[in-house]
Amino acid sequence: MMVSTPLGGAVRGRPRDDAREQAILHAALELLTEVGYERMSMVAVAARARASKATIYRRWAGKDELVVEAIRRQAVDDIIIADTGSLRGDMIDIIRQKVRRLADGGAALMAGVVLAMRDSVALASALRAQMIEDGRGLAALIVQRAVDRGEPCSPTAACVFNELVPAAVFFRLLITGEALDDVFIHHLVDDILLPLMTVER
Repeated sequence: MMVSTPLGGAVRGRPRDDAREQAILHAALELLTEVGYERMSMVAVAARARASKATIYRRWAGKDELVVEAIRRQAVDDIIIADTGSLRGDMIDIIRQKVRRLADGGAALMAGVVLAMRDSVALASALRAQMIEDGRGLAALIVQRAVDRGEPCSPTAACVFNELVPAAVFFRLLITGEALDDVFIHHLVDDILLPLMTVER
C-alpha cells in the first residue's frame, strides 16, 4: 500500500505516459541537485529526459509545479507502508526506508531543496504545504492502523511521528554526522517515539 496525495493542477492535457513522466521527474531531481533551482531550466530538463518542452508543459504549468511534484514523488510515493503487525514495527520499517533513500543520494537532493526554497518564495510555500500534507497523511495512516489493532495510541501520536522523525533524522545527518543505522532507528522508536505516542492502558 502506498500513500499518494495528488498535486492539484499537476496533470494537464493528454493522458499520462508513466515512463515518460518518470523520466522527466528524475531529470528534474538530478538537475536540482547538480545545478540548483535558479540555474535549472525547463529546456535542460527536457534535454536530460529526452522529451519536448511541449510534453513537459502539457503536465506542469512551470518549474515550480514540476519541482514540487518531483520532490513529492521522491519523498512519499515510493514509501511502502507494510503492515508489520505493530506500531513499533511499522515505524521502524518506514524510517528505514526514509534513511535508505537519504543514503542513496537523498542528502544531496535535500541540500538542493533547501537552497531552492530560499531562492523561490512560491516554491517554498508550495513545498511546505505539500510535504506537511503528505507527512500528516502517512502518520495518520499508521496510527489509525495501530488504533484499529487495539494499540493504546495517544491523541497526538500522528503529530509526534510527523514532527520528530524528520527532526531527529536531519539533526543526525546534518549536525552530528553520526550513522543513520538500526541502532539509531531503534533508539528513536523505542526511547523517544513510543513513550510519546502511546498511553498506558
